[in-house]
Amino acid sequence: MSENNKIKASDLFVQALAAEGVDHIFAVPGEENLDMVESLRNSSIKLVLTRHEQGAGFMAATYGRLTGKTGVCMATLGPGATNLSTPAAYAHLGGMPLLMITGQKPIKKSKQGQFQIIDVVGLFDPICKLSKQIVHGDTIPSLVREAFRLSEEERPGAVLLELPEDIAAEDCTEHVMKPHKRYYASPSEVSIKEAVTLIKTAKMPLILIGAGANRQNVRAAMCDFVHSTRIPFFVTQMGKGVVDERSNLFLGTAALSAGDYLHCAIERADLIINIGHDVIEKPPFFMEEGGKKVIHVNYKSAQVDQVYFPQLEVIGDLAASVETLKEKLGGEVKFDRSYFDMIKHAIDVHIEEGANDARFPIIPQRFVADIRKVMGDKDIIALDNGIYKIWFARNYKAYQPNTVLLDNALATMGAGLPSAMMAAMLNPSQRVMAICGDGGFMMNSQEIETAIRLGLNLVVTILNDSSYGMIRWKQASAGFEDWGLEFNNPDFVKYAESYGATGHRVTCAEDIIPTYEKAFSTGGVHLVELPVDYSENQKVLIDELAQKVCLI
Repeated sequence: MSENNKIKASDLFVQALAAEGVDHIFAVPGEENLDMVESLRNSSIKLVLTRHEQGAGFMAATYGRLTGKTGVCMATLGPGATNLSTPAAYAHLGGMPLLMITGQKPIKKSKQGQFQIIDVVGLFDPICKLSKQIVHGDTIPSLVREAFRLSEEERPGAVLLELPEDIAAEDCTEHVMKPHKRYYASPSEVSIKEAVTLIKTAKMPLILIGAGANRQNVRAAMCDFVHSTRIPFFVTQMGKGVVDERSNLFLGTAALSAGDYLHCAIERADLIINIGHDVIEKPPFFMEEGGKKVIHVNYKSAQVDQVYFPQLEVIGDLAASVETLKEKLGGEVKFDRSYFDMIKHAIDVHIEEGANDARFPIIPQRFVADIRKVMGDKDIIALDNGIYKIWFARNYKAYQPNTVLLDNALATMGAGLPSAMMAAMLNPSQRVMAICGDGGFMMNSQEIETAIRLGLNLVVTILNDSSYGMIRWKQASAGFEDWGLEFNNPDFVKYAESYGATGHRVTCAEDIIPTYEKAFSTGGVHLVELPVDYSENQKVLIDELAQKVCLI
């Protein structure tokens, strides 16, 4: 082979990434990544430095979530790689295509013994669709192509390629593989026919929309299906926004697994058409032997669980399945909707309770209602993890797909800010807000510097109760003493200003909307501190729900 046909392995790696359409890599590089850094310097791919590997991983995973294309992040060996384990699990459970590139000491000859060396490939194998060390530069094109194929193929998830330092620097043969368009199979005629029969003979059918329908551009087909059949629908937390939730057919979000107002309708239903949901997301309801029937409509067959064992599966391209079902049903499905209408009215009234409450510190119903007023149809909120996630899932109606970014799979703290940053990068014309508890915000608050360096327009809400609020609520509901879960916070206004952001502290409920409008109109990065009162958690989510009566 002529020397003219040789190329450095790291250059070949970057060329392979560019061939896949990669435009950004989010990274905290180490010395083992320096060949990759140099190769990126001479490429069209932008290197985005973050302040922690978690920030890089969460941003890359959110890129995958919002675009359907693989997000890419990079870290060094040892602690750099282990810091990507949480984003890997986040993408693995959340169905987000993510490629992690990690460095490693030379594998052919090294004078550093076992310094910093752990089995990264083995560590990540249980939470990745592919975890592999590159042992020769000539294998890079095929491994990159396979990594992208697996990460994006339903169900999407994380993959890892480890590039040792000596392999990155070696010469190899230049040959890049081009990606090709992927097509999913259409559902079988038999499954469609059986599904149509079940739907037409049902007395009280409901549609459930899950996270899978928030991928692969399913919105148009789902909207046509819902409004053609006129079957009421509800959503999982990660299925919000696939169909506009202002629809008169929308019953609500299953923010809890049981016992909510919505579950009165679920208990009455004799058939649930479950579109795009799987058991990785927290259960929206519990199945029981001899109870309602469930049709599983998804790209892949159902993972059977103690609380999920569908009687019929329609497997194939989700949009094609839904479109075919709509055509075969031939229009509106006739049944008595009066009970579902009654439940919808009760839920709508319940959501409005407290929406104008002037108490301070602010109760959840008020800040959710005010944030909904501030955000437009296509504007995006990205939630960290905490008790407020339940309030937003229940009370905040989503109008477009992926405008409510929350994690109901791994449910990790610390992802809200980096996820919002990625959303702001991809949607510069939309308002984007990160919504974080004080605990979750401080886990990756250093990424405020990254947001400012990237020139993002972003508002970060910090819900301040000086404690790990959700666990404190669980502690109280379990009958334990209120102990061990409170902490002190920095002055968030000064903290924001120390990075060069603008800080705001809301001092009364009436100031919420004006503060947000000022922040969004000014542009740049803003932190808004909202002192919150979570006493409504016990009253509304425990006591009132326990007292409700379903007319089954």
